[in-house]
Amino acid sequence: MPASKKFEKVEPRPSVEIYLPDGEILSGPRGSMVGEFLASLNGGPPSAGNYPNGSPLPAPIVGAVVNGQLRELTYPIEIESKVRPVTMNEPDGMRIYRRSLTFLLETAFEELYPEGTVAIDHSVSSGGYYCQVSIPNPLTPREIERLEARMHALVEDDIAFKRYVLPLQEAIDYFKSKGQDDKVKLLAFRSKDYVTMYQLNECRDYHHGYMVPSTGYLQWFALAPTSHGFTLRFPRRHRPTELLPLPDYSRLLATFLRYGDWLNRLGISSAGALNDAIYTGRIREVILVSEALHEQRVADIADEVADNMDRARLIFIAGPSSSGKTTFAKRLSVQLLAHGIAPFSFEMDNYFVERESTPIDENGEYDFESLHALDLTQLAHDLKHLIAGESIQMPSFNFVTGMREVGEVVQLDPDQIIIMEGIHGLNPNLLPDISPEMTFRIYVSALTQLNLDRHNRVSTTDTRLLRRVVRDARERGYNCLATISRWESVRRGEKRYIFPYQENADSMFNSALAYELPVLKSLAEPLLLQVPLGTPEFIEAKRLLAFLEWFIPCDDHLVPDNSILREFIGDSILHDFKLWSNGR
Repeated sequence: MPASKKFEKVEPRPSVEIYLPDGEILSGPRGSMVGEFLASLNGGPPSAGNYPNGSPLPAPIVGAVVNGQLRELTYPIEIESKVRPVTMNEPDGMRIYRRSLTFLLETAFEELYPEGTVAIDHSVSSGGYYCQVSIPNPLTPREIERLEARMHALVEDDIAFKRYVLPLQEAIDYFKSKGQDDKVKLLAFRSKDYVTMYQLNECRDYHHGYMVPSTGYLQWFALAPTSHGFTLRFPRRHRPTELLPLPDYSRLLATFLRYGDWLNRLGISSAGALNDAIYTGRIREVILVSEALHEQRVADIADEVADNMDRARLIFIAGPSSSGKTTFAKRLSVQLLAHGIAPFSFEMDNYFVERESTPIDENGEYDFESLHALDLTQLAHDLKHLIAGESIQMPSFNFVTGMREVGEVVQLDPDQIIIMEGIHGLNPNLLPDISPEMTFRIYVSALTQLNLDRHNRVSTTDTRLLRRVVRDARERGYNCLATISRWESVRRGEKRYIFPYQENADSMFNSALAYELPVLKSLAEPLLLQVPLGTPEFIEAKRLLAFLEWFIPCDDHLVPDNSILREFIGDSILHDFKLWSNGR
């Protein structure tokens, strides 16, 4: 028989080990912060001026996954642990960086302009947030330069972000004393009896998620005057230590501001105000007005199409995943029929090249979202002949075999226009030989303007992901883990093929609804809770669950049957809408 093993109680060793994904093992004093273990991988601390130069990693480390859980770099290592560095070139890392940067902005603004407020609004595709300023006099470009200089000075001083836990009532009392009613309303519905707070100099606030350890990490940012506020610029994940040029985004900004006006009409300036509307029974009014504003906007766009019909016979509808493009297209068709205009649905998917000719991405996989996954020559040929009133033999793409087949013969009536939905609708290279004057391009996206409060924004991406989680489970049989695992690939395609062209739109439709997150909450939470611990997707599911905790639920039976939201939660009256003519 083998010798018996000996087990005995011992005192813990003064050192502890962490195991990195590449097999390397680091040892250090027990209780040390995980950031101290990982500092050597960054090439040194940020204040030393060699960050991230010399690092074997592709981007600066701003967090860590410790035994399957996302942690701040200040998290103490008390036991042997598996540790994966989290860098700025991945979603969680960039969220940590951006969140810390907004707190830096909040602190500098409070120090320089204590009589005013700054609100973090919507994101900018090149990397940035549009920020609105409420102050007796708008900030001048020189004052914005002064604000940026103060932020850089705080970075140079490398001041620690102090983290502490405050009883809920004390936090509410603090924000009452500061006159920050949006935060007071939000915390009034918090289910936990504490709030995690952060402090930088004399500025204190809570933030929905983790922060970097100190201001010295926040080296890449700038401020740019924009409209009545400014844009806080920061890097994108694929170039995490560079600022990309800030494009003109006047159309997108106008769409966001219009939605902000809608929220003001509804009296829903923040998530706390929305919770209050649900709690007091006013949510029916919010839903009805929200849907009326949507219908009014669809009707306005239909008017624009009708006014341009003498020249523009080709209507493109484009936008990112889970924006509600399909329902928007059907509601637009209904409005056009009311104008006496018969729309013809042209399916771009039938013009995929055959599978063997499909472009390959950097991972060696088929890139079906590439512009060159389409037969552009045949597409242009057929559209030109249709617009000219001629008949064409359309192709039909077989997605099972990956082969092109013969489709139906179609011809437009004189009063028909073509509606084409697809991700490339705003790309000028889609149909370079067709005059732009012959087209009318519509951008559709869920451009969420409703934030948790003035400093904690609701990501438009998170809203769309929650929509997709609910729809995929109901319609496609995908579990939440599968949806989250695919999301990064979906986002990559959007950034390449949609967002760079959004300003090419002739009109924009914001499909976000003020009340949708409380509705999605009850449907998404059970799905998110099924994601297994230990998977990469668990971290994302946990983050979304924590985010949804800020909302109280709303009954989905209150959602009208023609709502954009019905595309995702089901029972849409437009699901089997067949009024589009297919020509003759």
